[in-house]
Amino acid sequence: MGGDSLAVVRPEDYQPTLNWWSHTWRVLLVLIISGVTWAPRMEYLWENRRWAFAADILIGAMAFAATFAARRTHPVAVATFTNLAGIVSSTAAGPAALALVSLATRRRWREIVPQLVLTVGSAAASEYLLKTPGEPPTTLVDIGFISVAIGLVIAWGMYVGSRRELLASLRLRATLAEAEQHSRVREAQVGERARIAREMHDVLAHRISTVSMHAGALAFRDDLSPEQVRETAQTIQEMSHLALTELREVLGVLRDGPGDADPEPPQATVLDVQELIEENRRSGMRIDVDCDADLVDLPPALGRTLYRCVQEALTNARKHAPASRVRIAISGGVGDGIDLRVVNPLSLAAVAVPESGFGLVGLAERVALHGGKQSTRTADRAFELRVWLPWQG
Repeated sequence: MGGDSLAVVRPEDYQPTLNWWSHTWRVLLVLIISGVTWAPRMEYLWENRRWAFAADILIGAMAFAATFAARRTHPVAVATFTNLAGIVSSTAAGPAALALVSLATRRRWREIVPQLVLTVGSAAASEYLLKTPGEPPTTLVDIGFISVAIGLVIAWGMYVGSRRELLASLRLRATLAEAEQHSRVREAQVGERARIAREMHDVLAHRISTVSMHAGALAFRDDLSPEQVRETAQTIQEMSHLALTELREVLGVLRDGPGDADPEPPQATVLDVQELIEENRRSGMRIDVDCDADLVDLPPALGRTLYRCVQEALTNARKHAPASRVRIAISGGVGDGIDLRVVNPLSLAAVAVPESGFGLVGLAERVALHGGKQSTRTADRAFELRVWLPWQG
């Protein structure tokens, strides 16, 4: 639905529920119209044609009952019946008028036009059939006046229907807008949870995998010297401290919400990639780097994404091939984008580190948010991660 267009509703959808006063004034109006129409003939019928007097009242009562019972559920049928009843009953004029107004509120010309013709014809026929001695003859002026009155009745009904439709459309639009707002809130909540999961994984998985690898070495290797044990314990302490520090930083950024233009410092950038590699080398990983791209002018957001890609690739390699050599290749430039390729051999002796479930999946989401592409493949007993990120000048 367009923001400037009205919601489409059916006539059945905008019929209001009538309270006691709405019913009361409609009944009174119908009785007044019937009384005004019947009054000139009532005395003559009572004195000369009592059977016609009774029949007029009976038919009018039937039209009255049909109008108030079914004019909304069967508007065409009720309008047709009351119009035909009006040919032989003056008291049916009131119910016929109300039924015609009710029909006109639906604003359907295929229903209104036939009823307009039928109403004018019924009114003209009743003037001929029900005229009593002493009444002036019906002229074309009278028929014209009746036609204008019927047109005004229909116009009033269409106006009422138009207002009802407008109000119903506005209510429907408000309901749909509220539902859409709830949907947006739910989507935002899901997106925020995914963002938090990615940030938590990026911060913790790398550090915790290092801690797990060194703790595993302490648990299973009996040949370590006291100096090696101290160095390993010191590495575990440093990684744990860094994990807690970075976790506090991420929580601080998340607390500020996604509306900030730039994350609060300190935030990893592409300039920190070399430090990340050296850190992993100090922890025992063997890493070869081939960088054929000038990354100094890389936009900050793109640099953070590249950093996270390298970080996740090293984390993944440490989990699945801790003693293997990792090869990192970075190439590209402005206009061509940045191409990252990380290859590590597959190992059967990997340390059993629990999977978070957000590693490569979260990385793929992060890359997709920047319009990039990620692919992985396994060939010749090696695992390859490739990431392409757009870099526009």
